[in-house]
Amino acid sequence: MPELPEVEIVARSLDKLTAKRKIVSAELLRARLAPDTDPPRFATDLETSIVNFVHRRGKHVLFDLSNGRTLITHLRMSGKFMLLDSSAENPKFTHAIMNFEDGERLVFQDQRHFGLMKIVDTSDLNEAKEIRKLGPEPLGDDFTFEYLRSALRTTKRSLKEFLLDQTKVCGLGNIYASEAMFLSGASPRIPAYKLSKPKSAALYENIRVVLSDAIGVGSTLPIVAHDIGGSIYGIGSDWKWRVYDREGDECANCDSPIKRIVQAGRSTYYCSKCQKR
Repeated sequence: MPELPEVEIVARSLDKLTAKRKIVSAELLRARLAPDTDPPRFATDLETSIVNFVHRRGKHVLFDLSNGRTLITHLRMSGKFMLLDSSAENPKFTHAIMNFEDGERLVFQDQRHFGLMKIVDTSDLNEAKEIRKLGPEPLGDDFTFEYLRSALRTTKRSLKEFLLDQTKVCGLGNIYASEAMFLSGASPRIPAYKLSKPKSAALYENIRVVLSDAIGVGSTLPIVAHDIGGSIYGIGSDWKWRVYDREGDECANCDSPIKRIVQAGRSTYYCSKCQKR
């Protein structure tokens, strides 16, 4: 699932490609993509509006519209936006379409059918259940060391499980949680409340480092209109993980093999020597 840096790059790319453009019509082709809005209402709520700008909250892409509404989108596992011209066919798993004045259209496709869209009044955006429950943005002013330290001390869950809780630190997932814990020398198994103050401070800094670095890499990649954000994944990026997806490889610090464990159904990668506690 895309995490904060990937969603940030998608939102920035969409902003560059769609801001100030008028949506002349819209189609919801898979009703379960937007369970709170039927297809006719979906079309009515979007048509004739202008995209003011596109931004992000947590792992959600937000289209701010001129009619006072915001389109919330969660990409989930395989959701993807594609800006296509009139000569291009819609991909097989097209679930929603926004048509612009010049004949181009923004298509949302989702092979695994996990994506989500919701239209809300912009004035009520922060009260939407998808947004209201989110914790502070880890690159924002509300995410302070004092906040993180206090939140850690309230739970007996493992540190990794704590970091994946979007109500505590929004935007983190398997990749960046593993990377930040490694840089901090923190064991993913340790109960969150037992993490020492020095390691909590290191974790705070390294969460911000790994996210900022990934956004920096993504920002240098070209925007591909028919595969928005796709270039930040896999071979499209020169990014190399320190521990994530490197089970059995040597640790860059101590040459011990990187291990993989499963926590709450998710893979965690770590060095048992460098991350003892």
